[in-house]
Amino acid sequence: MSVKLICASHSPLMEFASPAQQSQEQQVRATFQKMAAEVKAYNPTLIIAFGPDHFNGFFYDLMPSFCVGIRATAAGDWDYGPGEINVPEHTALDMIRMILDGGVDVAYSYRMQADHGVTQPLHFLCEGQLNHYPTIPVFINGAAAPMPTTKRVIALGRAVGKFIQSLDHTQERVLILGTGGLSHDPPTPQMGAVPPEVEEFLIAGRNPTEEARQARQAKIIAVGQRLAAGDQSVAIPLNPEWDKQILDMFKRADFTALEAMTEDDIRREGGRGGQEVRTWMAAFAAMHTLGDYEMTLHCYEAISEWIAGFGIVSAELK
Repeated sequence: MSVKLICASHSPLMEFASPAQQSQEQQVRATFQKMAAEVKAYNPTLIIAFGPDHFNGFFYDLMPSFCVGIRATAAGDWDYGPGEINVPEHTALDMIRMILDGGVDVAYSYRMQADHGVTQPLHFLCEGQLNHYPTIPVFINGAAAPMPTTKRVIALGRAVGKFIQSLDHTQERVLILGTGGLSHDPPTPQMGAVPPEVEEFLIAGRNPTEEARQARQAKIIAVGQRLAAGDQSVAIPLNPEWDKQILDMFKRADFTALEAMTEDDIRREGGRGGQEVRTWMAAFAAMHTLGDYEMTLHCYEAISEWIAGFGIVSAELK
């Protein structure tokens, strides 16, 4: 069995806004192309994709900290999808049982809707085909406060790592995928700070009309444009220094420092979307359970137009 890891930021604005510095966009897209070629050559037999949600598939009517998709479809936001994700059901159930046996309470779904937090990286890494490889999506709440502690997120990752260890078939090629962050402050509404009609959307906003989806997306595009123009009133500015500190923690496998991070710490330094770094924590914890790894930073660009400190890394076992 072999195992690889890729963690990458995501931004739906990649298709709707061009950075003033064209070299930034070129670097990100070239890196994705390089990583996609590596994924194609690797030809994974299983992808385990840790991803967040942005109130497209998970809502406050029942908000789990973690959820494994046994069956899943693309939510279709930002034009990624729709369509089914190729989830191997029996393998997903085996993973769920092992996670539960390991002491981590995880929800599971036979009707998961995975939004761009999962579908965008699959799109870029898998030749535009969301169902190209067998994929188990694992949702980690990184948008709806209160959120799981980083310690529990890392425990989830370690439980998934133990499941990967149980796949002792010599032909297995597992790709661990984490997606989100880094510093990242999109205009995600918060319960208790928005009008009743917005609260109702946060509670039960599934399957919006196309008009409602387009209006929501237009607001996010506008925030990116204003942030790039220097208007810091619309979002917390990107924080490259914090991003580099986080990347260094992953490189050194400093899980003690990662476990010490609180929801407030992340929000203050990395913005609302910085909470998505939990997906990287779970992915790296799963990898580290299998042994010491070596991380490679392929690119990092702070792109205000995309509202993201955009990083792409990979890791392999030593």
